[in-house]
Amino acid sequence: MSKSSAKYEAEVAARVLRRWHHAVPDDRMAHLVKDATRGFMRSLQSRLAEHQVLPGHWTFLRILWERDGITKRELSIEAGVMEPTTVIALRAMESLGYVSLEQRPENRKNIYVRLTPLGRRLEGELVPLAQEVNALALEGISEREVATVRRALLIMIDNLARDQAVPDPVR
Repeated sequence: MSKSSAKYEAEVAARVLRRWHHAVPDDRMAHLVKDATRGFMRSLQSRLAEHQVLPGHWTFLRILWERDGITKRELSIEAGVMEPTTVIALRAMESLGYVSLEQRPENRKNIYVRLTPLGRRLEGELVPLAQEVNALALEGISEREVATVRRALLIMIDNLARDQAVPDPVR
């Protein structure tokens, strides 16, 4: 990381901490989760950059490491992004040698995404980086507190997913 980007990241961190500890310590949960997510992503992004992997590619790689050979549409749904976004990322990932895109003779409509040997090897290099970021974030938090936070976040995710699944005629 360059001196200027390290200085910028330090300023971002200082402002986030000042905001949460002094300015608005009781702000809405959504803002707290958003800032925590941004912190996770900044920390992970700097580690991924050392391997020339973009954060957007990380999302798709994680899914493919679990479910290699799924369709482009399934990958979009799993990642929670629109198909055009997936297409752009997959073209880049294909040119980098991480994935191959194929059609099957029995179904020429669907495009299946498969990891290449390089894409598969990246799992062994990148997953430990994510584990390092998680360990860093959880320093000083007991296993019991982690379990409580995990349960609370899963309940929030469930509640919000249900809200999105049921169309509200008033909205």
